[in-house]
Amino acid sequence: MDLFVSGFLLSLSLCLDLGIVNVAIMKTGVERGMFPALMIGLGSGLGDLVYASLSLVGISFLLGVPIVRWVLWMGGTIVLLYMTVTMIRHSLSPRRIDSPRVGGTRRRESLTNDFVSGIGLALSSPSAILWFATVGGSVIASTRMASQFSLLFFFGGFFVASNLWSVTLAYLCHQGGRMMGPELMRWFSLVSAGVFLFFAVKVFLNGYTTLL
Repeated sequence: MDLFVSGFLLSLSLCLDLGIVNVAIMKTGVERGMFPALMIGLGSGLGDLVYASLSLVGISFLLGVPIVRWVLWMGGTIVLLYMTVTMIRHSLSPRRIDSPRVGGTRRRESLTNDFVSGIGLALSSPSAILWFATVGGSVIASTRMASQFSLLFFFGGFFVASNLWSVTLAYLCHQGGRMMGPELMRWFSLVSAGVFLFFAVKVFLNGYTTLL
């Protein structure tokens, strides 16, 4: 259960960032409805899962090197604390929602195309790449997984959180763009700050007990 919760919160901390994927879901939900926005979200969740798997594979090879574990410990803690402060600043001055230019003229697209677009957006998102290179690797490294079977719980939580987020965001956007105002962005930022702080403490305590 702990692994499921860790995977769930890890995915949630990524979902709460107002990056290009979330903006695309919001824009699509307002303009075209819930299901096209949902398909973009589900596709992005699959793309995030690919990055999470790659992070785990890379970390498993490098954890035997002491310097790598120190870098993940200190670097991960610093990055998480920095993101916590950044999210707090965003809550004080919420961002405006600017639509990304992911296409030219508005056109009717199939749900399959929306799904594929979601995968592409997730794999090409600068914030996602940076997140998995720093936060994702550090948190996954600090999560104790006893066997390959335990990976199912961790990635199960990761995938469930991503899908729940996509359903919720698509539904809210379908109800109306007025719900996506600055006040909602303020709460997104506050919740994100809390999640980042949780993982900062988790990574620091794990490194403190295993490396010192």
